[in-house]
Amino acid sequence: MSAVVKDSAQVADSARLGDGTTVWELAQIREDAELGAGCIIGRGAYIGTGVRLGSNVKVQNYALVYEPAQLADGVFVGPAVVLTNDEYPRAIEPDGRRKGGADWEAVGVVVETGAALGARSVCVAPVRIGRWAMVAAGAVVTKDVPDFALVVGVPARRIGWVGKAGLRLVAEGDEWVCPKTGDHYRERRTAEGDVELVEA
Repeated sequence: MSAVVKDSAQVADSARLGDGTTVWELAQIREDAELGAGCIIGRGAYIGTGVRLGSNVKVQNYALVYEPAQLADGVFVGPAVVLTNDEYPRAIEPDGRRKGGADWEAVGVVVETGAALGARSVCVAPVRIGRWAMVAAGAVVTKDVPDFALVVGVPARRIGWVGKAGLRLVAEGDEWVCPKTGDHYRERRTAEGDVELVEA
């Protein structure tokens, strides 16, 4: 099964689209972008030059995924989400000269397997969104998000954990349990003293 590209979408000749991928109206896929099999790129979405998407990634309408972002398999990007790429954004140099492409170094957002970015959330590069994490609608992510974390707010902060089904985990003794799948997880301290969640 080949990719489907709607008439008003723009896909660069050097972009690579996996089997079963659909690119909807007014979307733009830039040069050397690589999309895996079964992806859905919504109306008006933008996928930057050289961006890498795994398989079964869903990028909803008007989301902006700027290079050099990397999205693993099964990532969900909600409507109007923005993945930035400029750590120190300026249109001009201190002397007033307009900045060009060679005057800055793009930094990217990495989104790991199964993670979900809610509508109108913003990920300020460089950040990593961990596996199966959930970024709430409207959140602004300015630091790395652990695997399975549920983050909300501006700036985003962790308020709980979610499982692979996307539901908030429930505490049972010293474990966390998914109310849908019954999967069990445990918290542990990292070498840096942070808390992370691992499958039990």
